[in-house]
Amino acid sequence: MSSYVEGALVKDERIVHLGHTSLWSIWHLIGLGVVLTPVAIGLVFLIMAWVRYKTTEIGVTTKRVIVKHGFISRKTVEINIGKVESIQVDQSLLGRMLDYGTLLISGTGTVHAPLTGIAQPMEFRKAFIEAQDVARRGG
Repeated sequence: MSSYVEGALVKDERIVHLGHTSLWSIWHLIGLGVVLTPVAIGLVFLIMAWVRYKTTEIGVTTKRVIVKHGFISRKTVEINIGKVESIQVDQSLLGRMLDYGTLLISGTGTVHAPLTGIAQPMEFRKAFIEAQDVARRGG
């Protein structure tokens, strides 16, 4: 089964960077799941954590930024790389220590919903800037 980002690629487009949710950002669900597993409700929390982790995809391609959330219902945002004005990274002290944070992607005057709990947000931003530079040069 391929990811949403892989399935959304068009001709001559390739993936530059794939991001995902950090396990640190869903520690509360995992912790509750482990603690409450003996009472069976813990499995619900573990399933919620797994679904959140597996159903959030963010990617930078040679042509666009692609974001997908959701399992039963799906929400996607795809912005052409040339239309992205900025990517902001917000990290708390704990986020900096554990390398996760929130990405705010602004495209042509609008800020899309923050992508919270993203692993390695600075790597994502760096990959985006490099891909945008290549796209601007026509490569």
